[in-house]
Amino acid sequence: MSRGRTARVLTRRVDADGNRRVPDELIVEEPMSIRLDGVLVATTMRTPGDDFELAVGFCVTEGVLGDARVRSVRYCGQGSASEAEYNDVTVDTGGEAPAPTPRLGPASSSCGICGTVAIDELRERLRPLDVEPFEVDVLAAMTDRIDGQALFSTTGAVHAAVAFDRTGQPLLLREDIGRHNAVDKVVGRLHMDGSLPAGDLGLWVSGRASFEMAQKAWAAGFASLVAVSGPSALAVETARTANLQLAGFARGDRLNLYTGD
Repeated sequence: MSRGRTARVLTRRVDADGNRRVPDELIVEEPMSIRLDGVLVATTMRTPGDDFELAVGFCVTEGVLGDARVRSVRYCGQGSASEAEYNDVTVDTGGEAPAPTPRLGPASSSCGICGTVAIDELRERLRPLDVEPFEVDVLAAMTDRIDGQALFSTTGAVHAAVAFDRTGQPLLLREDIGRHNAVDKVVGRLHMDGSLPAGDLGLWVSGRASFEMAQKAWAAGFASLVAVSGPSALAVETARTANLQLAGFARGDRLNLYTGD
C-alpha cells in the first residue's frame, strides 16, 4: 500500500538568486472515515497511505475495540472502494466490539475536554503501565537515529512516528500530515502484527508531546514517549498517571526528562 501521495504545483520562489517560477511537491491531505463494524466512529484528515493501519490504530488508542479481535479491515462505502476514493475504511470484529459512540466532527489534537475529566476517563479503561523505563542515553540519541522520512524530505509538511527498541534501533516509521495519525499508523501495524502491548518499545514523535500523544502511547503500552519538541502540562500529568516515561526536546545529545527518571 502507498506510503503517501504528493501533488506537484508551480510556486514562485523568492531568494538570493531572484524571483522565478519553480515546481514544488506538496503533501496530499484528504478526509478518511473510520467505521467499526459498519458504524462511523470518526473522520480524520490524513495523508493517504497505510489507511488500514490508521483505522486499526485509531480503534486501539481510542479504546473502542474493547477486547474484541480484529477479523478484517477493508475499504467500504456506498459503492466500490474506488468510487469512495479509498477514503472510507471499516474495521470488522464480527460484532464483538462494544457498540461504538461516534465522534461528532473530525478527529484532531484539540478535543476540548477538561484535563481532569480526560485523565479520569483514561483511568477507567487503562491501567498504569508495569514497564521498565529506557536508558536516558538511548532516548537522547533517538532523533539523530531517525532516517527514512521520505515524505518529509520531499514536502517538508508531514510528521513522523517511530517505534524503537531498547537499544535505540528504529523498527517502524510512519508519516502523516497529522501527528496523531502517524502514531495510529504505527500502533495499527503493531496491533495487526500481534506486537501489543509494546512494553519493550519506545515511541518517538516529531513535534510536541500533547495529551493525545501521551494517551495513545499509554493505550498501546509503550514504555517511553520521546518528542523532538516540548510536552504540554496535561501530557506530563497523563504520563505520570500512566507510569509512562516522557522525554521532550530530544535533539542532538540533550533532552528534558519529565517522568520515568
